[in-house]
Amino acid sequence: MTAPLDPQPPKSAALERWGTGVQSLLILLGTMWAIALINGLLFSNRLIFYGIHPRTISGLWGILFAPFLHLNLAHLVANTVPFVVLGGLILLRSVRDFWVTTIVTILVSGLGVWLFGATRSVHVGASGLVFGFFGFLLSRSLFDRSLSTLIFAVVAFFLYGSLIWGVLPLQDGVSWEGHLFGFVGGAIAAKLLAQPPASSARDDWSDW
Repeated sequence: MTAPLDPQPPKSAALERWGTGVQSLLILLGTMWAIALINGLLFSNRLIFYGIHPRTISGLWGILFAPFLHLNLAHLVANTVPFVVLGGLILLRSVRDFWVTTIVTILVSGLGVWLFGATRSVHVGASGLVFGFFGFLLSRSLFDRSLSTLIFAVVAFFLYGSLIWGVLPLQDGVSWEGHLFGFVGGAIAAKLLAQPPASSARDDWSDW
């Protein structure tokens, strides 16, 4: 008679979830890079036409496409590092948090740009997502008030606190609207995912 197998150890389960999350992050990043290469090599950068065109019906499709389109490789490189770092910090907590924040940020940032962006402008780039991740990490600590969320907020602010200036119209050619509403989208996601104060649910990090 054989003994039943032991359940998967908590640490192994946490590692498996984090590995799944890293795959999600790399898939999104790989998609951005693949589109950038195809856009530059095959379409002479014409794919940016599918970005967000404020207050046009056809421009609504750009809400979904814009985060994966970039003006050039330099634009993509500038977004890649903070996308990976801030997205990775969210994944250390929860894969669900990462996906909810990503989806909410894309929708809120895109809709904000569509409503308030300059007429006849085209908005592309993953910076709205970057600001969404940043907004989520800072806001989650306010809603949850747990040690883990505070630590992640401090790390995010230490690394990228200067991003906050990007929500202001200080530089021509920069989609400050996408930054601002991306940050707002991240904060909304943090509120949606926040644990009630009396909840007994544990953060994923506690499995370690």
